[in-house]
Amino acid sequence: APPKPPHENGNDSMIEKTEPEHVDAPAEFSFPPTFSVSEIKNKQRRHLMFMKLKQEKRKQKVAIKKKKKKERDALGDKAPPKEVPKTIENQRVYDETTVNPEDEEVAFDEGTDEFSAYFNRLTNPKVLITTSDRPRGRTVRFCNQLATVIPDAHVYYRRGLALKKVIPQCIARGFTYLMVINEDRKVPNGMVLCHLPDGPTAHFKVSSVRLRKEMKRRGKDPTEHSPEVILNNFTTRLGHSMGRLFAALFPHDPQFVGRQVATFHNQRDFIFFRFHRYIFKNEKRVGIQELGPRFTLKLRSLQKGTFDSKFGEYEWVLKRHENDVCRRRFNL
Repeated sequence: APPKPPHENGNDSMIEKTEPEHVDAPAEFSFPPTFSVSEIKNKQRRHLMFMKLKQEKRKQKVAIKKKKKKERDALGDKAPPKEVPKTIENQRVYDETTVNPEDEEVAFDEGTDEFSAYFNRLTNPKVLITTSDRPRGRTVRFCNQLATVIPDAHVYYRRGLALKKVIPQCIARGFTYLMVINEDRKVPNGMVLCHLPDGPTAHFKVSSVRLRKEMKRRGKDPTEHSPEVILNNFTTRLGHSMGRLFAALFPHDPQFVGRQVATFHNQRDFIFFRFHRYIFKNEKRVGIQELGPRFTLKLRSLQKGTFDSKFGEYEWVLKRHENDVCRRRFNL
């Protein structure tokens, strides 16, 4: 006959020996200090372990944050000041060309540069907006919407004319700016901004273009009032020149009745353009409503004088490999 199991023989001591002792599992999942997720060969298991590791780090971060908050509440007024988080912006490498507003040399250059006539109120801005040859519908709509943002802006088609022939005609008709929108595969991807009659000429890469119909919760179309202009974070000599270049696009005196504001915000050498309208909810609260369009600019080159692709003298040219050496060094 086959042997009976131990519990039928009444041998309970055997059960006690064979059953493993119960050990309380740790409350939190922990990894060894030398653990590396990349060592796991299985893709699904590697992803699972990565998510667990990420979740554990998040829990530790929340626990440390709660502990610090309790300590600050306990100390009250004697609590140490909060630590400023490290970002690429506040860890930026110092640039020797950073502009000091009280510098006499900077003030002299501003009084004698190409934009001095505008800032001395001797000229009023008048902008001609055109495109590359045979523009597509999206580029044409982008130009028309830019003309509603910039007062006294006029849209003309190129009709195959070279820019060297367009510039003398613009000067003869009193235009102070020539703006050319280039496209690639039916998408706007470049902008040439030429200040007339003496320059300079800036070439930008255009990206992240969003027209008004593509924006959610946008306001009504802008009115013909002159907007306010906000220029953020143009700190170096090159950035200062860019700020003056953008400022001279708009009239001297904004019409505050229109409640419209155009913003050029520089962050890590990317210039973000936004166009908003103020909405006063009551005497103390105010909101903003984006009107569009929105786009991002990246400076490629700055040329002295008007546009000349062959014999032009360049003040500054973007050199990608030199600028990519340090992520904390910026030009604007």
